[in-house]
Amino acid sequence: MVSNPVHGLPLLPGTSFKDFTKTAFHRSQTLGYRNGYAIVRRPTVGIGGDRLQFNQLSQAELDELANKAPVLTYGQPKQAPPADFIPAHVAFDKKVLKFDAYFQEDVPMSTEEHYRIRQVNIYYYLEDDSMSVIEPVVENSGIPQGKLIKRQRLAKNDRGDHYHWKDLNRGINITIYGKTFRIVDCDRFTQVFLESQGIELNPPEKMALDPYTELRKQPLRKYVTPSDFDQLKQFLTFDKQVLRFYAIWDDTDSMYGECRTYVIHYYLMDDTVEIREVHERNDGRDPFPLLMNRQRIPKVLVENAKNFPQCVLEISDQEVLEWYTAKDFIVGKSLTILGRTFFIYDCDPFTRRYYKEKFGIADLPRIDVSKQEPPPVKQELPPYNGYGLVEDSAQNCFSLIPKAPKKDIIKMLVNDNKVLRYLAALESPIPEDKDRRFVFSYFLATDMISIFEPPVRNSGIIGGKYLGRTKVVKPYSTVDNPIYYGPGDFFIGAVIEVFGHRFIILDTDEYVLKYMESNAAQYSPEALASIQNHVRKREAPAPELERYSGMQCQ
Repeated sequence: MVSNPVHGLPLLPGTSFKDFTKTAFHRSQTLGYRNGYAIVRRPTVGIGGDRLQFNQLSQAELDELANKAPVLTYGQPKQAPPADFIPAHVAFDKKVLKFDAYFQEDVPMSTEEHYRIRQVNIYYYLEDDSMSVIEPVVENSGIPQGKLIKRQRLAKNDRGDHYHWKDLNRGINITIYGKTFRIVDCDRFTQVFLESQGIELNPPEKMALDPYTELRKQPLRKYVTPSDFDQLKQFLTFDKQVLRFYAIWDDTDSMYGECRTYVIHYYLMDDTVEIREVHERNDGRDPFPLLMNRQRIPKVLVENAKNFPQCVLEISDQEVLEWYTAKDFIVGKSLTILGRTFFIYDCDPFTRRYYKEKFGIADLPRIDVSKQEPPPVKQELPPYNGYGLVEDSAQNCFSLIPKAPKKDIIKMLVNDNKVLRYLAALESPIPEDKDRRFVFSYFLATDMISIFEPPVRNSGIIGGKYLGRTKVVKPYSTVDNPIYYGPGDFFIGAVIEVFGHRFIILDTDEYVLKYMESNAAQYSPEALASIQNHVRKREAPAPELERYSGMQCQ
């Protein structure tokens, strides 16, 4: 056995040797018998005979055995060991409660603000019940910020009582050194700690904002330098010169709305706009000549002017950043005036000459805005709901009182009582369905199919009518335009899918062969060859099919 002669040396050549005095390396026996009962013994030595240190009794157990007095029956009861004492500076080390608060500070020497709101964080240290108040530092605030109150135990009244974590909650005021702090919220750790101690927290509040700080966040007001353009010169130059535009206001999207035509006059002398209504005879409207009096129209307003009472007071230059000018009125474009969107589709010759000389726009074509009849709505059938045949369901869309769909009377008279019968097997992974046989009956008069399963004794399957007379749709055909199975789809080896079940045609009767030979145009050459080859291979008539066809319920 290899062992280390000196404790702490690595297991390397030259620092270890083999102990040749140890010869037994078996594990100690831990199971024995006493008075015929199996008992478990705790091992005291390990492999090689070394004594196990961790199996020896502890000092507490040795003291208990030394002080234990024998008691009859159940023995002396054991006393629970006292709980270990953990000091507060160990139990609550680095555990701090954090509260979000603010206080209001008066500003007597400023005309821009009368008070300010200062947001702070209140920290409560659980290890020694001390508190500190820290205000987050804001750059360029001009206020000394940071640690407002250093860490210490804070008095809450004149008797010398100190604040405890039980006195802190959301939605309360606390006074520290003459300042009243409003606690609005706390972090997640603080919430979990207080709720675990049985304290019901008040709902959180929104942090108050400093009005002066919010005012500073708003964009600066833009001042437009007045131009040196002479308004008197403009008045004398463009006197009695008016641009005329023809526009429409399309209000057909609203209830009882319509498309109305207007004439927009733009006066070059003072940049004012006038909108006149165009009336027609017997239009049913009062003959008001003006929709909007002559005035200047604002294009871009100042943000603070959104709540301006425009219906009472006139808008001044201080509430408007930009006014509508002649370059905003272009044929073929839309513009919004007092909440209404007008589309300009034409102008007079003077306006065309003015735009060509002033702005270099040579071509202002007239846009046709005459009413055009909407295209006829194509009547489409709603999607098939799955009940009955498609032809029957479609009759509900053609008339209020549905009528039965028309039938091919000649086809019904010619093919009356003509039925093609086939023997089929069910294609199924279930072993019990392997020997099941079905008789398909195809009615030539109505193109309907019925399926009959002959009952077999002791098979565990109830036979009888498997499917009543109905038309069967081919797979992968659309619901709106279904394709039904026809006589040409039935031949030896054909796979017929009926409402999710697949059947394989195995045999036919002699009438099917005669019908296929007399109507060879309906069948493919492969289908005819499959039937003829099958009939030739049969040595005798198929009694099974004849018996099945006689048992079928038509």
